[in-house]
Amino acid sequence: MKIICIGRNYAKHIEELANEKPADPVIFMKSDTSILLKKQPFFIPDFSDEIHHEVEILVKINKLGKYIDQKFAHKYYNEISVGIDFTARDLQSKLKEKGLPWEKAKAFDGSAVVGQWIAKDQFEDLNNVNFRLEKNNEIVQQGNTKQMLWKIDELIAYVSQYFTLKIGDIIFTGTPAGVSKVHPEDRLVGYIEEQQLFSILVK
Repeated sequence: MKIICIGRNYAKHIEELANEKPADPVIFMKSDTSILLKKQPFFIPDFSDEIHHEVEILVKINKLGKYIDQKFAHKYYNEISVGIDFTARDLQSKLKEKGLPWEKAKAFDGSAVVGQWIAKDQFEDLNNVNFRLEKNNEIVQQGNTKQMLWKIDELIAYVSQYFTLKIGDIIFTGTPAGVSKVHPEDRLVGYIEEQQLFSILVK
C-alpha cells in the first residue's frame, strides 16, 4: 500500500506557514514504514529538534482505480479516519530552501499516525465533518472538511490521474491551522466529531 499526502489544502494553514496558495493540490508520499504501529508511542527522532503535529482526515481506498471521474470518486472508499502527519519542520525548511524533496522530513519511520477506521455512511455530509487534535487535554488543532480547498472526491479524482489507486492505499487530505511542536510525554488524541479514534504518547 502507499500513503498519499496532500499539502496546503487549508487556507489558514497556508497563511500560518507563509506558503504560496497552490493552483493544484500539492502531493507528496510517505513510505509504508512511516505508519506508527498500534499501541506504540511516537519517538522523537534524533535528526530533528522541531517535530510538528499535523492532524488530518484520512481516506482508505477500497477498490482499484485510475483516471477516476470525480462523480464516481465516492465509490472508491467506504471508511474515513483521523491521523497525524508528523513533520520535521526544521529539516523541511532546510530542504525547501535548497529546492530539495521533503521525504526526509515527512516520510521517516513512525511519522504517520492512522486512527481507527469508521464508516463514512454515518455522516450526513462528508464535506461538513468536524475533527480535532487535543494535546494534553487542550484543543490545539480543529477543522471542518468544508474548509478544504479541494474536497475528498476532488482529491481522489486528481490523484488518480498520476497514481493508480489500489485497495488499502491511504490519502491524508491536509491539515488545518494550529500545527505546533511536540515534546516528550505529550499525549495526543484525535477525534472526528466526538469519536476518539487515536491516542498516542510522545517519547
